[in-house]
Amino acid sequence: MKLYTEDPGWHEKIGGIHALLERVKISEEQSGDVLHLRKMSRLLSIHSSTAIEGNRLTLGQVTDLINGKPVLGLPRDIQEVRNAWHAYNEMVRYEPWSTDDLLTAHAHLTDALIEESGHFRSVGVAVVRGDGTVMHRGSPAEQVPALVEQLLRWGKTSKAHPLIKSSVVHYMLEYIHPFRDGNGRIGRLWQTLILFKWNPLFAWMPVETLVHHNQALYYKALQDSHTGSQDCRPFIDFMLDAIENSLYKYIDVATETAADVPVNVPVNVPVNGMPDKILRMLRADPKATAQKMALALGVTDKTVKRHLKTLREQGRLKRVGSDKTGHWEVIE
Repeated sequence: MKLYTEDPGWHEKIGGIHALLERVKISEEQSGDVLHLRKMSRLLSIHSSTAIEGNRLTLGQVTDLINGKPVLGLPRDIQEVRNAWHAYNEMVRYEPWSTDDLLTAHAHLTDALIEESGHFRSVGVAVVRGDGTVMHRGSPAEQVPALVEQLLRWGKTSKAHPLIKSSVVHYMLEYIHPFRDGNGRIGRLWQTLILFKWNPLFAWMPVETLVHHNQALYYKALQDSHTGSQDCRPFIDFMLDAIENSLYKYIDVATETAADVPVNVPVNVPVNGMPDKILRMLRADPKATAQKMALALGVTDKTVKRHLKTLREQGRLKRVGSDKTGHWEVIE
């Protein structure tokens, strides 16, 4: 079952993620309240994963809803957030290579929202752009159960690194499109689940937040992987960057929690200034690109480049070498 072409650059990215996970452990230990930090990240993930699918509740409304406060919103949006919160909290009970658990998780995510909740679809589906252009057609409905079984069997037996394997499963669930609705949500949840089984810290990593802030790149990576002969290498590239940046973001939030955030503060507290965030990232990774930092920070490349220019003018940052092969040096 050939699903992707290897990229030699992945080994370096995987090594960087391993190193960042050690920093995550340290940042949690230094955080003022680990439970609060993890709940903040889970709320960010729930808000982002549902917002990607068009949910209109704000992060503040999602936080209030989960905390049991009344929220004014469309009943469907409220139900969708409640479902996602339940599904993610049940994650510890799911087995990633079990078809039954995949169906159970889908039922949790889509309860009272769609027909055939918790069941493979019985009809054909297509991903259609706003102008009516068909971007992708899901696999024939009669083939879906066998294709999902084959995918999960591959995942269980494959020797691929969990970071690669989880990205492949995520992509293939989008490609097969096994459900009438909720395919994006189940794909992101299942990647988080596979990573969580590898390293429990991933239960709290806001990967979905990075995807939400970079939806155009997310969908481009999916589309590039569909183009020509199916090869999910572009999607793996994107997800490795998103995972790495989610770790940076978690460390950043942990640092703010330790330094600034009392235990009972709302989840959507103001964050430290953008220049300081950029400098922290460049200390950790002097070769980070503007695009990579923008992905991590949830802003545009243009915003990052503007701050880089200001930091250089202030004498706090300098570029060593060329734009392509050089690196940044933070001036203390």
